[in-house]
Order: sequence, then C-alpha cells, then structure tokens
Amino acid sequence: MEPSTVVTTTDINVFRAIILGLVQGLTEFIPISSTAHLKVVPVALGWGDPGVAFTAVIQLGSIAAVLSYFWNDLTQVTVGAFKAITHSDYQSSEFRLALGIALGTIPIVFFGLLIKIFIPDFDNSPLRSILSIAIASIVMALLLGLAEKIGTRKRNYEQLDVRDGVLMGLAQTLALVPGVSRSGSTITAGLFMGLERATAARFSFLLGIPAITLAGLVELKGLLDEGLGSIAGVPLVAGLISSALFSYLAIAWLIRYLQTQNTWIFVWYRLAFGVAIIAAVAGGAIENS
Repeated sequence: MEPSTVVTTTDINVFRAIILGLVQGLTEFIPISSTAHLKVVPVALGWGDPGVAFTAVIQLGSIAAVLSYFWNDLTQVTVGAFKAITHSDYQSSEFRLALGIALGTIPIVFFGLLIKIFIPDFDNSPLRSILSIAIASIVMALLLGLAEKIGTRKRNYEQLDVRDGVLMGLAQTLALVPGVSRSGSTITAGLFMGLERATAARFSFLLGIPAITLAGLVELKGLLDEGLGSIAGVPLVAGLISSALFSYLAIAWLIRYLQTQNTWIFVWYRLAFGVAIIAAVAGGAIENS
C-alpha cells in the first residue's frame, strides 16, 4: 500500500475544511485527543494528512472558543488575584486558583521546550505514528477507567487549591505524547485527586487556556515564518469558524454532561478507537505513517 499523500491547504475545499474544523472542535476538549483524530480521520477518509499549517490555524478557533466560554471566570480570577496581591490576602480563593494555573502551566512549557531543543524533528518521530496514537489511546482509556472506579469525587470547584494546579499541570505534560489528550490526562488526574467530574473538567479547561494558547501561537509563528502563500483563504476561514463553533459546543456539552453522568462512554470509545486503528494498520487499510 502506498503511503498517504500529504494534503496541502490548497487541496482542502470548504467541505473538508468544515469537517476538519468539526473534528478539531469536538475532540480538543472532549477527552479523546484532537491530535489523534486530526491525523486518523482525514487519512481514513482518503484525504491524507491536512498538514501542520492548516491544523495550527484551525486550532486558533478552539482557543477563541475556550476564551469566550470562560471569559467571566478568567476576569473574576484575574481581578480577584490582583486585589489579593494588593491587600496581601494570599488565602483568597481567586489568588490560589490563579497561582495554581500559573504553576500548573510551567511543566508543559518546560518539557515542550526540551522537546523543541533536543528533538527538533519530533513531528516525524515514531511517537507520532498512527500505531503509537492507538496505543496511547488505549493506555489513557484504562487510566481514565481506573480513575472513574476509585475516585472519591467529593471535592468541588470552591475547594480547588494550588496543589491541584501543580498536580494537574504535571498530568498535562502527558499530552505532549500524541493520542494522550490534554483534557483526557487532566480530567483523569482530577478524578484521581478526588474532584467531582464537572469540577475536574472545568479546571482542566481553565488550566489548559495558557497551554493551548501558547501552543497555538508557537505553531502560528512557525507558519508565518514559512509564509501563508499556499493557504487557500475561504477553506481556511471555514475551518476556523467550524473549529470555534464546535469547540464552544463541546465545552458546554461536556461540563453539563459530567454534572450528572460518568466518564465510561469516553473510556469505551477510546478503547474501541485504539483497537480499530491497530486492526486497520494490521489489515493494511491504513498506513502506519
């Protein structure tokens, strides 16, 4: 079987762009891995890899969605933390939450920089192969299932502290491995730490804002350095809008869903997704690129 052809952005029409934006939007925040789906879905549909440039741009739609959804929370935390600092009220819940988010962002930035420095060709490493993504999906499914099984789920949003930010931030670094899922690793960590499901998801999204934004800006800078000449404007805008819309809907849906439901649907989905990929690679239906 011939290796999958890499599709440049000029090969992506409006329909494909909307579908890819949908995939990015739904999987960025639902704990099933956007990286995995953006690599596997277009290849499975015979479109090939959409390329880093297109993926980087539509990720900006997810950033816009999470900033919009949590704007009031971000404003409250930022203003509250500033007031706490000016009044030396370091026990303020807003200050502790802001500090937790800040400290929790450091690990993924640190390890992300190490990868950039010591593994400059990481995008083409074996860890980014489709088979590796499948294995990561299965492993994270098992960890999420274990967290669902043994997590006490007794702590709510008001009980978050700096330690939660640091521990969830360390878990967030696992998302540097494609197929793990940033929201998947952090929600799993939150459940292990005894957080309620919806609280784990909400804090996961707040904690992820700096990491997602920084990652998006880094990718965008690389894209701008290479030039925008090959990117078709209308499909690009369509993908960006699609990504923003479906990201917003995914965030709202997941938080409401986890207020009354458990995470087993994501456990079983990730297991099935991983097994299906392995079977497809073994059967030659998908190239392990």
